[in-house]
Amino acid sequence: MKKTIGILGGMGPEASAYMFQLIIKHTKVKQDQDHAPCVLLSLPQIPPRTEAILGKGPSPVPLLIEGTRRLQAAGADFIIMPCITAHYFLDEVQPHSPLPFINLLEECSSWVENHLSRVRTLGLVASTGTVISKLFHHSMEKLGKKVIQPTPEEQEKVMMAIFGPGGIKAGTTSGPPKETVVQIAHSLITRGAEAIIAGCTEIPLVLFPTDISVPLVEPMKIGARKAIIEAGCEPIE
Repeated sequence: MKKTIGILGGMGPEASAYMFQLIIKHTKVKQDQDHAPCVLLSLPQIPPRTEAILGKGPSPVPLLIEGTRRLQAAGADFIIMPCITAHYFLDEVQPHSPLPFINLLEECSSWVENHLSRVRTLGLVASTGTVISKLFHHSMEKLGKKVIQPTPEEQEKVMMAIFGPGGIKAGTTSGPPKETVVQIAHSLITRGAEAIIAGCTEIPLVLFPTDISVPLVEPMKIGARKAIIEAGCEPIE
């Protein structure tokens, strides 16, 4: 019997829907019944993660814990959380969660170790919360790899592309937000990045493998594949 995937979403809603879409698109099926059961809980009222990390806003932990319990009540067997920045709080949430989590950072590290063993320097395009907390820096350092990040000026542009008026979270996935993210990815490549990490939930909505000349590491896609396997289904290779 297949396990039910629980998606703890709303951070943001479109990226959460994208995770659901990834799970569907990357499952090997011949009919509807081959797909994994899935429950998507969108809680956009969860406080901003970057502001909490910077000490400028309330903690998202209470609502994240509430979300885990609501997913359990809905029948989920385990949880995947598309918001990478929210993984900063995972150590606080997991002890109070009735369900286990798929850790996107751990899955991403395993994927890089297996697929990009020769890469030594990765560029990170992510929210300021993820950059400052060094979530990817620490996980990649364990593999002997270096993570480089945008300059402070470039990081401000990343945040504007994600959170600004007309940004990705406002529903714009083309034009200036995409151009900004692609430009900064190219800047990181110029500075020596041999691969780019799409380190924020919204980044893969605008940055595609065809946009850059080096491999794109997509934690969302990697996590979706893990969820498919965990549910007892077969992923498309």
